[in-house]
Amino acid sequence: MASPLTLSQSEQENLIEKLGVFKIKGRDKHGRKVLLIIGKLFPARAVSTDVLKKYLEEKIYPKLEEKPFSVVYVHADVQRSENFPGISTLRSIYDDIPTNVKSHLESVYFLHPGLQARLFLATFGRFLFSGGLYSKLKFVTRLEFLWDHVRRNEIEIPEFAYDHDEELEYRPMMDYGLESDHPRVYGGPSMDNNNPLSLYSMRCIA
Repeated sequence: MASPLTLSQSEQENLIEKLGVFKIKGRDKHGRKVLLIIGKLFPARAVSTDVLKKYLEEKIYPKLEEKPFSVVYVHADVQRSENFPGISTLRSIYDDIPTNVKSHLESVYFLHPGLQARLFLATFGRFLFSGGLYSKLKFVTRLEFLWDHVRRNEIEIPEFAYDHDEELEYRPMMDYGLESDHPRVYGGPSMDNNNPLSLYSMRCIA
């Protein structure tokens, strides 16, 4: 497994930026800014907690301008071994969010949650996100329902999320955990775990 020490601090920050994990673009139906988070693109195995905190503090929080905002988190194709930073990291990051930022967060739209994510949040959500944030969490199972809350023409959802949405329509049991949503992991090509960049396609990094 690749260590965050494999990359320098500046390289880790550049990786987050290149992959486009966090974007502030568009508004919801209430006119609030939207912070878009693409879970699949988060390089959990290559970025340290401290670097992620620094990136958010310098690149993301100031752009929110201490005004009400919403978060759209895209969970499609997230794999725990590659994209999940860990419970302790999530709690540490949340605890370090400035009070003025937390107080202006109005809604969190969790797109394509899946059964495992639902169970995780049901178990740890209130522990991880104290102070009322858990109550602002809204599960959104399909993109068509996201457009009820967010201005569609102002936010750029990655193509793989649309593909996942279509797959859910044809394989509805994936919503209930009765069918794997990652069939490609069986018999797929191995990855070079010593190179964190090999975890992401050139299309994602470009």
